[in-house]
Amino acid sequence: MKRQAASKSTASRPTPATKTPARKAPARATTPRAPKPKPAETVLSTEGLVKRFGDTIAVAGIDLSVETGSFYGIVGPNGAGKTTTLSMVTGLLRPDAGRVIVHGVNVWSDPVAAKRNMGVLPDRLRLFDRLTGAQLLFYSGTLRGLSDETVRARTADLASAFGFEDALNRLVTDYSAGMSKKIALAAAMIHSPRLLILDEPFESVDPVSAANVTQILRSYVDAGGTVVVSSHSMDLIQRICDHVAVVVNGAILDSGTMASVRGDKTLEERFVELAGGRTSVEGMAWLNSFSD
Repeated sequence: MKRQAASKSTASRPTPATKTPARKAPARATTPRAPKPKPAETVLSTEGLVKRFGDTIAVAGIDLSVETGSFYGIVGPNGAGKTTTLSMVTGLLRPDAGRVIVHGVNVWSDPVAAKRNMGVLPDRLRLFDRLTGAQLLFYSGTLRGLSDETVRARTADLASAFGFEDALNRLVTDYSAGMSKKIALAAAMIHSPRLLILDEPFESVDPVSAANVTQILRSYVDAGGTVVVSSHSMDLIQRICDHVAVVVNGAILDSGTMASVRGDKTLEERFVELAGGRTSVEGMAWLNSFSD
């Protein structure tokens, strides 16, 4: 009887409902976050550069920052302080105040290390013109610590790129002004520096050679090098540079990307606006009547 009662009571109990496990919502596809771009490295910076010649202030506190991989142009009228500034940057002229840092090295505290990272083409550079072109490049390369084999290989590459293979065995004194400029630029590049400082590199260079030099410099920048160039040619700077600084009376009036400095004007128009130059000429009516 007890077993029957137990079985009846068991049978009368309701069977617990089986719980169906809740379905998990499908995981949302997440777009991987793009890595944050690394801040651009500054390869050249100047802080408060000042240079006086007697009572004349040639450079009045220039602050400049040039990022790695930039093609940086410096423009200004004659006597603006462009060459003086670049001379202080490259260690050719000691500033009265301020400092210059090249790839993290103070140019005046450790000039040897700083200059190792630079290739320089000064304005009105005097070359060792009693050497042949090949001897000048060999001299430049060995002074930079390159082996003889490396210098010869790079000399051949540079001569081919700049188009003066046939002039390598001629004395530099017999070179034209444009050819002298190209051999000087080759000497500045032979040690593969991180930074090229070029003061009026296209002066006296014919248009075909200028286009060739521009292409070489662009390839250098695309590979991670940095070029700082001064020039009076606004059109040239606008075409080849991605950054620009306008220097007037020893001070930077505007600097930044080419687009931000230009705005909706050409670089020449913006330069005249900043420099306050004449845009119209009045008088001299006599010039319209000829002497004959």
